[in-house]
Amino acid sequence: MASTHKKTTLVTGLTATGDLHLGSYLGTMKQWERYSKDHDCYFFIADMHAITIPQDPKLMRKRSLDMAALFMSSGVCLESSVLFNQSQVPQHAELCWVLSCISAMGELQRMTQYKEKSANQKQKETLGLFAYPCLMAADILLYNPQYVPVGEDQKQHLELARNIAQRFNHQFKEEVFSVPDPVIPKVAARVMALGDPEKKMSKSDVSVNNTVYLLDKPEVIVKKIKRAVTDSGTTIEYNEKRPGISNLVAIYAALTNSAIDSVVAQYEGEGYAKFKTDLADCIVSAFEPIRDSYEKIRHDEQYLQTELEKGAKKAQSVAKETLRKVYEVVGFIQGGNA
Repeated sequence: MASTHKKTTLVTGLTATGDLHLGSYLGTMKQWERYSKDHDCYFFIADMHAITIPQDPKLMRKRSLDMAALFMSSGVCLESSVLFNQSQVPQHAELCWVLSCISAMGELQRMTQYKEKSANQKQKETLGLFAYPCLMAADILLYNPQYVPVGEDQKQHLELARNIAQRFNHQFKEEVFSVPDPVIPKVAARVMALGDPEKKMSKSDVSVNNTVYLLDKPEVIVKKIKRAVTDSGTTIEYNEKRPGISNLVAIYAALTNSAIDSVVAQYEGEGYAKFKTDLADCIVSAFEPIRDSYEKIRHDEQYLQTELEKGAKKAQSVAKETLRKVYEVVGFIQGGNA
């Protein structure tokens, strides 16, 4: 007998601003295949978020297709999940405006990412960068998910989205939005730069050796891991006073689905050389099928665009209904086709 159990909904997206890396993989992508089995999933490429800082239009289009191919190569099943480009679902921008009208300036100013990005490029500070969390809230709330996978650096934005949902429901006395819970990896939720374990691994890092990318060739991955900063010690430990080796231990544990303590015990008496060799092998093994699949489908841009359009239509069917409810409770007059 077929199960009548209704799957819960999960939403996650990644910004189309560059190559995906080990931090992206461990933070969310590694779980995508499992998410697809357990939830009704909406995966999106956040191209609208990308333009909060200046982008080359031709490069933006290329990166969006790059991302689509990487999503498909990383466990997103197009038969059971919805994959789309954020900009192809206009309800994201429309809901963002409504949510921005109930969001306080003070709470947006407190967003860590806004403060960091605006400090780095004062001359390019924009309203879009400031209102970024309202768009992120719209991305989530349109689909009324129960769960949203986030990295440590996005917890603050999700908490704001939860607050906005609760505020909207309270203000208009209608339970329009569900209040989603975060899904945060237990291990390696925040992967640090290989050459500077005091800062997060980032695709925008000026040093290419600090970041392992999904499409890096095996020999490149091995070289980067061998050069990764450890310290003057010789033992494999997980200790806040030793951030370099601790970062590598956390990465190994996350890749092998192991507990931190078991990884430390496994390498008791071993030196850095063997541990780094094994860690590089784990990364190569994890990324190889992704890279192989990507190389097979990335060249077929018509296929990628067609699949994104299909996903956008599916996403719109849900987003339109949510936005209709929002407009109704806000008091907007809607036509018969709304």
